[in-house]
Amino acid sequence: MYEPIRTKSVHTVPGASDFPHRSREEELDIQLAGHLAALLAATDELRALTPSADLNAAAVRLAEEVSRLRGGQTPVRATVSTVDEPHLAALHQRAHALAGRALVVAASRADTAAAILAAQRMDVHAAALGPREVASG
Repeated sequence: MYEPIRTKSVHTVPGASDFPHRSREEELDIQLAGHLAALLAATDELRALTPSADLNAAAVRLAEEVSRLRGGQTPVRATVSTVDEPHLAALHQRAHALAGRALVVAASRADTAAAILAAQRMDVHAAALGPREVASG
């Protein structure tokens, strides 16, 4: 009914191995680094809006973890220029969700340091939001 394919695909690179191109661990590293980098960006925004020693320390730890996962590559940092209360609550909610995603991936790859950091950040953002706003996010 159908004629078999007789030629190699134009989409494969000569000499390259077939799938998967990266191991599961490498994929999880990439995913975790992405979640932590997004959490770092949210943390940098929060630092600009409400500076604190806790947020400064968290930003340093997050940057170190992202750097470690990306093979020493320094993460991009965010800047913010406006301050308003609804934005602050939304930012804490987004940071809480990002920390949760990072926690799931860190647990999946058995990265204790990243899991502890993500769980600590979830607790901080949950406390900043209060019990009602975390449950609705």
